Amino acid sequence: MEIINHNIALREDRNLLVVAHLTQYLDFITGFGGLIVPLVLWLTMKDSVVGMDEHGKAIINFQLSLILYVIIGIPAILLFGLGIALLIFAGVLSLIMPIVNAVKAGNGEGPSYFGTIKFIS
Repeated sequence: MEIINHNIALREDRNLLVVAHLTQYLDFITGFGGLIVPLVLWLTMKDSVVGMDEHGKAIINFQLSLILYVIIGIPAILLFGLGIALLIFAGVLSLIMPIVNAVKAGNGEGPSYFGTIKFIS
């Protein structure tokens, strides 16, 4: 007979939440990793760190939204240049929002990414 303890002690680690938000900048540094690294952090730590599930879902939703904006924006350039505006919008969001939410995570607040489509709820 096997006894399973479902009472897992959650630890509060705001620094890990901040790092999870800042790993989105790996896209700018290495060209990839802005989605993969936060996804791995979220999947491995969501049950052991307080707030990681909420922050991880927000990061993944934001990254998927940015990818969708770029996919739509590139062909939309042919439509009177509207795609350029969408690509600029996505670029500005990808620079500003991770910093804003990293500061929020450091202060113990919940994430809020502007312009995010909820793929994972």
